[in-house]
Amino acid sequence: MSRVKAAAPLNRANPGACPCAWAGCAAEGVYRAPQDRTLTSYVKFCLEHVRQYNAKWDFHIHMSPQDIEAEIRRVTTWDRPTWPLGSNTATAKKARPWTRADIKDPLDLGSGTAFDTKQRKRAHAKSWAEDVGLKSEERKALKVFDLEGPLTLAELKNRYKALVKQHHPDKHGGAKDAEARMKTINSAYQVLSAALRRTSKA
Repeated sequence: MSRVKAAAPLNRANPGACPCAWAGCAAEGVYRAPQDRTLTSYVKFCLEHVRQYNAKWDFHIHMSPQDIEAEIRRVTTWDRPTWPLGSNTATAKKARPWTRADIKDPLDLGSGTAFDTKQRKRAHAKSWAEDVGLKSEERKALKVFDLEGPLTLAELKNRYKALVKQHHPDKHGGAKDAEARMKTINSAYQVLSAALRRTSKA
């Protein structure tokens, strides 16, 4: 602004006071105004001249329309990155909570809606099984253990130990149905553990 004068010397009688920065004005400069769009350097005016200065102040001066549009979009989200709803640009752990399969919904409030965690979990497990290339027999083995992917070999072993402890024939007095159940569990374990070892090497 051509009417802004150089900084005046300090007023010894009132160290906190300084003259208005408007050229030719001797009033006290009380009101602060920025010198440029960096908002790091300021000058002080009297009330009359700060109003005139602010009336002509243009934060976006010398910026192109494209730059101004980009600035508006950037400050609208407080300079933070955004992603479209349902985007897969973030990892599962960093994604919005309602897009993750591991969200907790103990009251099942999202049942039948876009927030249905059970449906999301099934879809997530199906996608994992397809991604690692599980065969039909291997998917059936998953159901024997009542498990859904993603699944590690360590998690499978823990589940296997729990089922053996629960269904071992010795615990059921040598009952035939317990023996049959254990055979099914052992067979499913062999199939699924081999599949997990295969996919971990892929």
